[in-house]
Amino acid sequence: MSTFSARDARGYEDGALPGTTKELLGLVAPMVLRCDDCITYHGIRCREERVSDPEFSDALAVALVVGGSIVIRHLRHAVARLGQVPAE
Repeated sequence: MSTFSARDARGYEDGALPGTTKELLGLVAPMVLRCDDCITYHGIRCREERVSDPEFSDALAVALVVGGSIVIRHLRHAVARLGQVPAE
C-alpha cells in the first residue's frame, strides 16, 4: 500500500499538466467509473488544490458527456460532497 500511495502522490504533482488539472482528471475518471469513494477523495484533493467552482463545473460536465446519463447519480454525489468541503 505504501508503494501505491507514494506513486499516487507523485502522479498528481505538477508536470506537463499542473497538479490541479491532474486532480480534475482524477475526479472525472471515477465519475465515469462510478466510484463514490474515489469521487469524494479527488473532490477533497481538488479543494485542497484550490480548484474553483467553475473549474469543478466544467470537469463534472465533461464526466457527464463522457459517461452518459448513468453518471448523473454520481454527479449528484460529487456536488453534495463538494458542498460539505469549504473552498479555501
